[in-house]
Amino acid sequence: MKIFYFLIFIGFISACNTPKNEKIYNQDLALIKDVNVLDVRTGEILKNKFILIGGGEIIDILDEQPESKEIETVIEASGNFLMPGLAEMHAHIPSPDWGRENYEETLFLYLSNGVTTIRGMLGHPLHLELREKALKNEILSPRIITSSPSFNGNTVPTPEDAVEKVVAYKEAGYDFLKLHPGIKREVFDTLVKTAKLVDIPFAGHVSIDVGIRHALESGYATVDHVDGFIEGLVPEGKGLDPASNGFFGYNFTNEADTNLISELVEMTNTYGVWVVPTQSLFMRWFSPTDPEQLALEEEMKYMPKRTLESWVNSKKNLISDPEFSAEKWEAFNAIRKSLIYQLNKKGHGLLLGSDAPQVFNVPGFSIQHELKGMLDAGLTPLEAIQIGTLNPATYLNMEGKLGEVAIGASADFIMLEANPLDDMDILKKPAGVMVRGQWLSRETLDKKLAEIARSAEQ
Repeated sequence: MKIFYFLIFIGFISACNTPKNEKIYNQDLALIKDVNVLDVRTGEILKNKFILIGGGEIIDILDEQPESKEIETVIEASGNFLMPGLAEMHAHIPSPDWGRENYEETLFLYLSNGVTTIRGMLGHPLHLELREKALKNEILSPRIITSSPSFNGNTVPTPEDAVEKVVAYKEAGYDFLKLHPGIKREVFDTLVKTAKLVDIPFAGHVSIDVGIRHALESGYATVDHVDGFIEGLVPEGKGLDPASNGFFGYNFTNEADTNLISELVEMTNTYGVWVVPTQSLFMRWFSPTDPEQLALEEEMKYMPKRTLESWVNSKKNLISDPEFSAEKWEAFNAIRKSLIYQLNKKGHGLLLGSDAPQVFNVPGFSIQHELKGMLDAGLTPLEAIQIGTLNPATYLNMEGKLGEVAIGASADFIMLEANPLDDMDILKKPAGVMVRGQWLSRETLDKKLAEIARSAEQ
């Protein structure tokens, strides 16, 4: 008994000898020193903070430097700005089906632009493995949320096929189901019923036979590309053939009644459906811009030459259609921007996503174009950042764990040399990126990007 009390006494003395501002954290620590933190909820800048990181999470936010001897890594911010990493909510991850297996380069391209979470929109069994490796930091990668393989008119021609695949993909562990065009109405309804029964979300395109109103009523997790909305703006009395809608409703531009926008926006709110605009797809692939000019942009050096050639040809084919004109595209884009603005203000909400790698959308870099598209649609810089941080955290049921710099949140950051609310272009050149506690300095980013550029030349 005397020995027991002696040990307690020794512990008490040791505790008393610990400096007041030295905490015992019992884990390897990193410290970001003297950094200005962007509060993405309010836009307020929290000045000269010290961010203590351990186990891949933020464990403290302090006003002065702690004296803990356990801190192994100190990152000198020197007054730079810190904001949460961005989520690319319409991403694509390479798979063996692409004929490209170097997925690590694609994942790094996302990280190089501060994208620390990606929602893969065309799933493959490999992506389930990558998701787990990323979470364990076994690979350098954003956090991965992955869809199932595609549901479309060919893969699910019958209701029975839909039931079989919904159940199989749920059991395989995919996070949600990816819907593509061509699904028949009866097949879609069976798919929805089964998905709700086994509790797996569904998201993506809106098939012509389904229509935007029925899609919203059915409870999509997200409608991507603002798909089906322009078709939904055409009054039924016009008697148009739905199959003649063209590229995401482009052919119906002159028939769309913008007075109906408020109804569709309200429906997204009523049924809790998020929208992922992928506006950069329409600003770059489907726009009058010269494809040869886009191919010369600096970021294109990270894509293989054969990929660039296919992108140039794809864009040329798209805009050479007799229906396409710069004037009609301007009207089409104006409707899209109005939809985006109102979906953000009065709808359930937007999620940031650019559909990379798609035509002239380089992974990571394309998120910068998407942010510009959001500003062009009338969102404020803070709103544009929120749809890439706070909104994805809410969508993923990870509030407090993702999308903000807060105690208990994942250590996913972008360090910047200026306040992004004053100049969004500063996001194009991060001073550093942290993903789940792994720090990538500007020097590290540049070195790896140079390697990827050299690889693309081969």
